[in-house]
Amino acid sequence: MADPIKIAMPVYDQADMLDVAGPCEMFYYADIAVDLLAPDPSVEFTFNGGFPFRATQSFANAGTYDALWIPGGAPQALADIINDTKRTYLNFITDTASKVRFVCSVCEGAMLLAAAGLLDGYTATTHWAFIPCFTQHFPKVSVADGHPRYVLDRNRLTGAGISAGLDEALMLIQLLAGTAAAMAAQQTTQYYPQPPVVSEIPRAGGCPLPPLHLPPHGG
Repeated sequence: MADPIKIAMPVYDQADMLDVAGPCEMFYYADIAVDLLAPDPSVEFTFNGGFPFRATQSFANAGTYDALWIPGGAPQALADIINDTKRTYLNFITDTASKVRFVCSVCEGAMLLAAAGLLDGYTATTHWAFIPCFTQHFPKVSVADGHPRYVLDRNRLTGAGISAGLDEALMLIQLLAGTAAAMAAQQTTQYYPQPPVVSEIPRAGGCPLPPLHLPPHGG
């Protein structure tokens, strides 16, 4: 029998709830295991505007994974991670990225990949409001034209804002387990969105992140 497919999802306080829970639901119905990882899994986190939660595994005891999935979160939480002089989170994702088949982010999680230098030379997307952050802080990242739900550039898979993580999760399932598995997850979750409203994505202003302590030219 083939080894089970596993995804590493490093989490943190004030992570976006749907960035974590939505994809985890999709992966569950595709028989893909997810480890929620943090430096200390005994520490209780709170989702951005949501419920308390804990990681299931420590960085030190991380296993072997097929993909790395970085959720977005509150701007201050992202800045705290990026500005951490010990680079605890960034070093973990850099090390893990070198060992997996696919490196993924959803929403503002792309800021963490970019800060670790993991999107340098790749085309990527993120939440529309954070698109200016690429130009301002991470100019080595190529911004995808328009506002695609997700972008696959070689083994980098990045998603747009929050709900786009559901589409992106199905794409990752297809990449890791095949089209039939992705279709089965879609059917089980009945993910056939027909929103009751239609609006245009606004034009982004400046980067919403608090000040970052980055090397010259970012990354």
